[in-house]
Amino acid sequence: MTSWFLIDAFTERSFAGNPAAVVILDGPADRTWMQATAAELHQPTSAFVWREPDAWSIRWFTPSSELPLCGHATLAAAHALGHDEIVFRHGHGTLRARRRETRIWLDFPAVPVTEGQAPKDVLDALGLSAAGGFARNDAEYVVMLDTAAQVEAVRPDIPRILRLPVGRVIVTAPGGGDADFTSRVFVPAHGLDEDHVTGSAHAVLGPFWAARLGRARLEAVQASARRGRLALAVEDDRVQVGGHAVTVSQGNLLPSP
Repeated sequence: MTSWFLIDAFTERSFAGNPAAVVILDGPADRTWMQATAAELHQPTSAFVWREPDAWSIRWFTPSSELPLCGHATLAAAHALGHDEIVFRHGHGTLRARRRETRIWLDFPAVPVTEGQAPKDVLDALGLSAAGGFARNDAEYVVMLDTAAQVEAVRPDIPRILRLPVGRVIVTAPGGGDADFTSRVFVPAHGLDEDHVTGSAHAVLGPFWAARLGRARLEAVQASARRGRLALAVEDDRVQVGGHAVTVSQGNLLPSP
């Protein structure tokens, strides 16, 4: 039988943060089976992992498609496996996870953005009349607002976001009392109107806010309905993204009849 775990990532309590299923395999599995299993488990992302001689292979699936990268499900996989240090190998390279005290830290390459003027179609998709700042790369837009309350008040027009030529739209602002910055992340192109807590987005947001705040160590909140907390360490061209995780349930997948 194949073991699976339901884990809430980037939180210290159950039913918060971002849920992920982690399926531990004996070896590589058929892609169609993994996609069907992810649809059956019906979590934002399911991570499938198996041991290789020098690393753990990992693949990530939403209920409808395979992802090139997923930070929160990788953190969940590291939590499920329980090792102090793990190298995950995926289709685009490797992702290292380290346990330091109570947090698991993921090592991402820093993702640069270019600042400019917010296009009107982006503002319209977010229901905004103006933005305090705007940056972009080929994969995502970053829209900066003035306050955390404004970030929480955003009501996106999801069909309009789907028409934008990027896979991810991030809204962010200074964090207020208990964090250096806050954010929300919209990814309908990958089957999620709003992602609960997004490790990979903070490979963008970490350098973005470190440059503004003049600090390499940051605390962040992702202000989705489930909310999550992330710790960041920006180091040259790398971003360490740290978080807690909680196992909510576990079980076994039975062989197909």
